[in-house]
Amino acid sequence: MNFLTLMMISGVIFLLAYRIYGRFLEKELKVDPNRVTPAVEVNDGVEYVPAKKPVLLGHHFATIAGGGPITGPITAVAFGWLPAVLWIIIGSIFIGGVHDYTSLQASIRHKAKSIGAVIKEYMGGRGQVLFLTFSIATLILVVGVFMILVANTFVSVPEAATASILFLGVAIIFGFFVNQLRVNLAIASVFGVIAMLLSIWVGINFPIHLSAPTWSLILLGYAYAASVMPVWLLLQPRDYLNAFLLYGLIIGAVVGILIAAPSIQLPAYTGFRHETMGFLFPILFITIACGAISGFHSLVSSGTTAKQLDNEKNGKFIAYGGMLLEGFLAIIAIGSVAYLSQADFAARMDALGGPIGTFAAGIGYFMSFWGISETVAVTFAALTASAFLLTTLDSATRLMRYAVQEITEDRAPKAFQNSHVATASGLVFAAALALSGTWSQIWPLFGSANQMLGALALLAVAVWLKKTGARTFYVVIPMYFMFFVTVAALGVLMYNNFIASNWLLFVSAFILFILCIFLAIEGWRALGEKEEQDRTVKM
Repeated sequence: MNFLTLMMISGVIFLLAYRIYGRFLEKELKVDPNRVTPAVEVNDGVEYVPAKKPVLLGHHFATIAGGGPITGPITAVAFGWLPAVLWIIIGSIFIGGVHDYTSLQASIRHKAKSIGAVIKEYMGGRGQVLFLTFSIATLILVVGVFMILVANTFVSVPEAATASILFLGVAIIFGFFVNQLRVNLAIASVFGVIAMLLSIWVGINFPIHLSAPTWSLILLGYAYAASVMPVWLLLQPRDYLNAFLLYGLIIGAVVGILIAAPSIQLPAYTGFRHETMGFLFPILFITIACGAISGFHSLVSSGTTAKQLDNEKNGKFIAYGGMLLEGFLAIIAIGSVAYLSQADFAARMDALGGPIGTFAAGIGYFMSFWGISETVAVTFAALTASAFLLTTLDSATRLMRYAVQEITEDRAPKAFQNSHVATASGLVFAAALALSGTWSQIWPLFGSANQMLGALALLAVAVWLKKTGARTFYVVIPMYFMFFVTVAALGVLMYNNFIASNWLLFVSAFILFILCIFLAIEGWRALGEKEEQDRTVKM
């Protein structure tokens, strides 16, 4: 089969889903463009900052995309490309997109509070503590695994390391000019994109060669600094400029694929059991993670995006549209390796330090078909991938800081409300995790925790909707499926890590398993109570 055909079919399905199912969700959620959003109402210039639609899409998409839709799908093709593609399309439309969009709207209707706060309102303080504990554990895994992935990418493609560092400087200057000096956004964008291209040129000519542990320590300091800086100075401008990188990557890859018209060499289906990964069910569904659904997205939607949304009407475009675009990126990620034979794919994964380097090589190969140097194209793809990994790394650190402050409020010394203390307390564990294992060992656990977080967010949304008397089937059905998948996956991981004597990962999986069971009990109890519908709650 030609990959071009597969890519075009996927794109058309996503476009139809946005128009048809997105409109259905908008109607069910009773979106009102005249209702004032928390960002407009509070507008404190630090956390609550109304952002223009393209800027917020850039921030939201750059944050949720990260390395997930690249790493997960490329890893999952071990089961064959067909199961991976089917789950990406179905999951993005009916589960991941619903999860992201409803989480955003639930937060908006509750003063841009976190999903944890929504749970507290409808399920009580115990439910909130359990959810936040699970969230913090998941975010520690996110920060740890992405720290490893970024460090490995910088080692395998040192040109991207130089370009990434320069790019951060460009983003800060861009943010200062746009937000403090009020420079026109379009003019600033032109200079910002030119500066990014110059960063790539400098990176190619002056690559930085450091070891992976050294990069991990540097990234630790970066994540700490990014977590405590105002959003307008780094996160907003960096993510906005990142979006140009991603749009350029997608357009470049699509044009390259149109020209190259590569045939798919990888097998469509390799079997229900893989020698090292285990059984397709449930492992496929936790491996692809962000390419189909990600609980991390609910933390982004209710953590930073909700505080910047200037109009409820834009929620569908940013949250539901953002998830479908991420699904399309996941399809392209599969295409970046599908033209290889199984032997070449395995060799490239070993030689380039994992899926990110492999993805950059594949996309660079396609982009070289429209006349540019393959070296330049690979550096560009690696820079884009590493830029998105960095967004996940620093946004996850910031969200972890929010969660630590929320769970310790009125429960721990006031020092934990300090941004520096809250950030440092979470980063210590993430750094220990990053220095203790490889990404391939941590990724399945991250995937399980991440997907379970998604199920819990859907549970919170379902409780809120039922309290308001709204229909819930489009949330409840995905919620049951994700609970079933991730409980099974955590059970498998506990067994595998116990057999392999990986005690740190076994204990981590066990704790997550217990937490999600207790929280599920709390949730179903709350759902049961909904037979007595609370009419005082407004949607």
